[in-house]
Amino acid sequence: MSVRIYEVTPRDGLQNESKHISTESKLELIQRLVQAGYKDIEITSFVKPSWIPQLADGDQVLQRLPTPPDGVRFWSLIPNRRGMERALDVGVQHIATFMSASNTHNRKNLNRTQQESLENVRIVSEMAIDENVTVRAYLSTVFGCPYEGEVNIDRSVELVLRLLDIGAHEVSLGDTTGMGNPILIQKTITALEKAGVPLDKLALHLHDTEGTAIANVLAGYQMGIRCFDGSTAGLGGCPYAPGAAGNVASEDMVNMFEKMGVSTNVDLTRAAETGMFLSNLLEKELPGRYYRFHQGKINRQNRHTA
Repeated sequence: MSVRIYEVTPRDGLQNESKHISTESKLELIQRLVQAGYKDIEITSFVKPSWIPQLADGDQVLQRLPTPPDGVRFWSLIPNRRGMERALDVGVQHIATFMSASNTHNRKNLNRTQQESLENVRIVSEMAIDENVTVRAYLSTVFGCPYEGEVNIDRSVELVLRLLDIGAHEVSLGDTTGMGNPILIQKTITALEKAGVPLDKLALHLHDTEGTAIANVLAGYQMGIRCFDGSTAGLGGCPYAPGAAGNVASEDMVNMFEKMGVSTNVDLTRAAETGMFLSNLLEKELPGRYYRFHQGKINRQNRHTA
């Protein structure tokens, strides 16, 4: 048994940080993630730089990265036609589109109706497919909206089907503000299965605002999901979702799955060391649990050998 951890730290993790992170530090972070064994890494966004200043150097990041090792894919978030044109100019090979299951969040985040967003995603996806670029789609606020509260599951199912029909090879279901719970995860996946959506076309993107993210990961796994988005040391948050905490920590998922006998193909020690690197880079403690446990173990060993 195995699962795939889709690592979002360089994009989703950093996008909400106020401290400027240099291009060189981002490149080092990405290389550490590669060395830890992550095969899918979302490295940047081609959103208008004034919207997300932290990721204004997306072109440089993509251009300066070395060719990824076999089996490793670097992904970029694409908002619209212009962003896609910029990304193609610097050789993007894998992209992610995004929209929300909640109409209010969609307007707040993208300044578009859902129908307008679907048309935008269709245009970007067609551009990608024409260039043999892989397409992934994010559907945010599936498990709750900070503005509307509960989100209708049937509406989420309808949007997932539309995104797959447009050309997404995988749809990542977002618990954008961490409002989800294991039962809701199970109900949503059941509804998608009944609608004919293959489980290998789905991923879960879970935030830990209320401390339920790792429980929701387990619920998704028990329902048959095998791809989970994560951020090193639990870094992250959404600029347009008030109260959103970081993503579920990648190394916390790795630790849980490996102890369950489920392979992640990720080196847990290197993953935790990447959390320590990130904490030092940002000059603050991050919410992930395993990297702090690992750091504490190292500190205890150092005291004993001093």
